[in-house]
Amino acid sequence: QVQLVESGGGLVQAGGFLRLSCAASRRIFSINAMGWYRQAPGKERELVAAITRGGSTNYADSVKGRFTISRDNAKNTVYLQMYSLKPEDTAVYFCYLDQSVHRYWGQGTQVTVSS
Repeated sequence: QVQLVESGGGLVQAGGFLRLSCAASRRIFSINAMGWYRQAPGKERELVAAITRGGSTNYADSVKGRFTISRDNAKNTVYLQMYSLKPEDTAVYFCYLDQSVHRYWGQGTQVTVSS
């Protein structure tokens, strides 16, 4: 059983910076896409950013130019650097990892941005 362990969430003021990390609990082969979703209270879960095995990235319009996704394939880890944070970025952030047809999820980490 693979677990994804997230870290880096917390409370930050508007305009601040946070870096989220998500690491697999064991070595995984043939990982395809990795990425991050978020879910704010009363809202549906939305895709924030994704990165393919080859390094191609995709971002939600609301975070383009502020967030950067990256991955370390050797460590089975995906990162999300979040700059110029806004109160509307407040949510629980979930990482995911796709291996073949299976998707693994992290447990979620809270990000709170105060105004």
